[in-house]
Amino acid sequence: MNARLKNLVVGFDLPEREHTPTNVSLFLYNAAIWNAHRIHYDESYTINVEKHPGVVVDGPLQGDWLVQVITNWLADDGELVSFKYSNRRASYLGETLTAGGRVSGIDPVSNSVDLEVFIRNEKMEVVTPGSGTVRFFNQ
Repeated sequence: MNARLKNLVVGFDLPEREHTPTNVSLFLYNAAIWNAHRIHYDESYTINVEKHPGVVVDGPLQGDWLVQVITNWLADDGELVSFKYSNRRASYLGETLTAGGRVSGIDPVSNSVDLEVFIRNEKMEVVTPGSGTVRFFNQ
């Protein structure tokens, strides 16, 4: 059994990380994933045509932040074997979003850990819930 797994308990909180996207970071992200949807960079279009209150933070970017929460915590001690998330509420440029999670289940036989992860806005509302399973390597 992995040494980290021996000391882990259900309810353990993963380290949180705050994200405050900028116009530049959203532009670069969308260029990298070939997403040309104007709601992620054109404020006038977003407000006047799509009727959002501001530039929309990408859902896939929030999914990437959730994976980072898991893999940063896991480090080189294991592998991410499953992951899913759902964008439930739009987030907008200027908001600070917090990515985090907690251990929701432990299976010492398979060296696996189930995780609940989230993106939370400044009002402490979960805008993007998710889950994942990691498997620790034997050491």
